[in-house]
Amino acid sequence: MDDMVDTPARVIDVTDPWLPVPHRFRHANEPLPRTWDALYGPLRRGCVDDLMVVAQLGQSIDGRITTNGHQPTYINGAAGLDHLHRLRALVDAVVVGVGTAVSDDPQLTVRRVAGPNPARVVIDPRGRLGAAARLLRPDGARRIIVTGDGCRAAFADGVEVMHMALTAGMAAPSAILAGLRQKGFRRILIEGGARTISEFLAAGCLDRLHVMVAPMLVGAGQPSLCLPPGLSADGALRPPVKAHVLDGEVLFDIDLSARRLPL
Repeated sequence: MDDMVDTPARVIDVTDPWLPVPHRFRHANEPLPRTWDALYGPLRRGCVDDLMVVAQLGQSIDGRITTNGHQPTYINGAAGLDHLHRLRALVDAVVVGVGTAVSDDPQLTVRRVAGPNPARVVIDPRGRLGAAARLLRPDGARRIIVTGDGCRAAFADGVEVMHMALTAGMAAPSAILAGLRQKGFRRILIEGGARTISEFLAAGCLDRLHVMVAPMLVGAGQPSLCLPPGLSADGALRPPVKAHVLDGEVLFDIDLSARRLPL
């Protein structure tokens, strides 16, 4: 996450080769510039159904997404943050869990690159998110709360609410995706936090996972993924992976489509 503190918007360079990508990306008959096709071409459409669900996380070499310090610390540098904003510019909706929304107070907007802001979705089973949260600010993008059937919390005007059945206090990732599909979203970014991404991965609800690894060893802090125990080396997931070096950071593009369950 890059929104823990306010960061200035990047001045858009009219010569930036990224400029035509968000428009072309959404039109199947328009090829992407070669610079961007390898990274973002696979996100144009899903292989399983009409959804493309991608998750993104940034981590250190030793698998940490935060440090144990008291001040917000960005694990990734400029290249990693630009990649995250490019993903936001290409999807219809970006999803975070309420823990991330409360602790980081993210904006979930596109500020560092050219492109439209996605709809902002918060998984908030018990209505914890306050009305002052920055991602709920009215700025023209749709704002959606996914909450439990029994939740009676009052949300800000203009915020759409998706009530869902809960199991062990959580809405099923597949049910969340089905609800978002009904609202017209086809490309969905699961941005955080680690628990939310882990739940979508464990439920077989991701087409791709982007892991941006920064060249640092943190030593302590929150781990990036937490999957159910019991996988041996022989039974470990071994999906196809492509690596891209982005200004000293390494992006692992992990293809999970073979185990993505259709809705």
